[in-house]
Amino acid sequence: MAGIGPAERLTAYIRTYIIWTMTSKGSNTRIKWEGDSNRQIRLWPASARENFGAELQRLDNYERPLKSKPMGKSLPGVHELFREDEALWYRLLYWLRDGWIYVLHCFNKKTNQTSKSDIKTAKDRMKIVEQREDEPFVEENDDKEVEKSA
Repeated sequence: MAGIGPAERLTAYIRTYIIWTMTSKGSNTRIKWEGDSNRQIRLWPASARENFGAELQRLDNYERPLKSKPMGKSLPGVHELFREDEALWYRLLYWLRDGWIYVLHCFNKKTNQTSKSDIKTAKDRMKIVEQREDEPFVEENDDKEVEKSA
C-alpha cells in the first residue's frame, strides 16, 4: 500500500467493512438487515454507501453516529441515519434492541417528510423482529480457554 495516503486507506477500509458486514454470514457484526434494506442500500451511489458504512461501523463499535436523529413519536426507539446529495435524500432507519442493530428500512426521498408508507414499512419490520425473538447479542470472547491437564 505504499504511495497511498491516509484518506485512501480509510476509504478502502470502509469499503471492506461495508462488504464484510453486508455480505458475510459468519461476520461478528451486530448489524441485522431486515426486509430488502440490504438490497436497497446496494443500489445507492458508492459515496452514499461509504457514508452509511462508516456510520454503521460507529454504531457497531458502540460509538455515536455523526448524522443520526430519533424518529420521535412516529417510530419510538428508531433512529435515522441521513445523507443528502444534489438530487436525493438517503435515509436508513435503524433500531437498537437487545444489543443488535436492526436496519429496518433504507430508502431515498425528495422532501423533508418521511412518507407514511416508509414509516409503515419500518413498523412492520419491527413487529417481525419482535415476533422472531432473537437472542440478545453476546460479544464473542476471543480468549481461548486453556484446558487443564490432569
